[in-house]
Amino acid sequence: MLDLSGRKAFITGGSRGAGRAIAQSFARYGAEVVIGYNRDQDAAEETINSIKEIGQNAYSIKVNISDYDEVKTAIDFAESKMGSIDILVNNAGIASRGKSVADTEVQELHNVMGVHFFGSFHCCQLALPILRKSERADILFISSAATKTFAARGVPYGAAKAAMEALAKGLAKEERSNGIRVNVIAPTLFESEMGKRLVKATQGVENIRELDEKSPFGVVLQPEEIGEIASFLCSEQNFRISGQVLYVDGAS
Repeated sequence: MLDLSGRKAFITGGSRGAGRAIAQSFARYGAEVVIGYNRDQDAAEETINSIKEIGQNAYSIKVNISDYDEVKTAIDFAESKMGSIDILVNNAGIASRGKSVADTEVQELHNVMGVHFFGSFHCCQLALPILRKSERADILFISSAATKTFAARGVPYGAAKAAMEALAKGLAKEERSNGIRVNVIAPTLFESEMGKRLVKATQGVENIRELDEKSPFGVVLQPEEIGEIASFLCSEQNFRISGQVLYVDGAS
């Protein structure tokens, strides 16, 4: 069984979807967590309560990760509540509008890059001095299988996730001597509020589970699967994996 006892994790976008599942998985294996959220305070409180119900400490803080000063406040908060941080999960993200390059507003590109790339950069830079104090620390980035295909009408999102992955790979080499493992989880479409909105808008599908039969292994990817992978990568079971992009897409 995986063991994250005594670990201290800060997870951005932790109130819903993959972020919530990662926070809950970490907590089940013994970690203390702080989740950052941007809008949905009720969802954040639900996540925190679900973790407290299993006997683990959990805290939340509102933060727009594209704002450097807000990230600093959030990192300081996480360290003050937990005493340290030895796991950072860069999960917060936003979708792009699905327009062609010719029709994409420049501000949209800035917004998407601001969260996925700059937001992750802010979190890493500000957390590194704390992470380096740990004998073992981990940084995870939640990317997307979109970086496999770079589909039409998805350039802002694909470019932002690709930039995130470049950050992760460079950071893995820079921080290896400090005992920090850095990895990327890149899932395909999974069941979440964003995923449900996406398939309704693009395919007219009201219930995402209608896509089970078309999905690898007969079921749409579930956020809990991402949570378990994240827990493995941050556990002692993972000794040498760093600087990798793990596509969770069923070989699709």
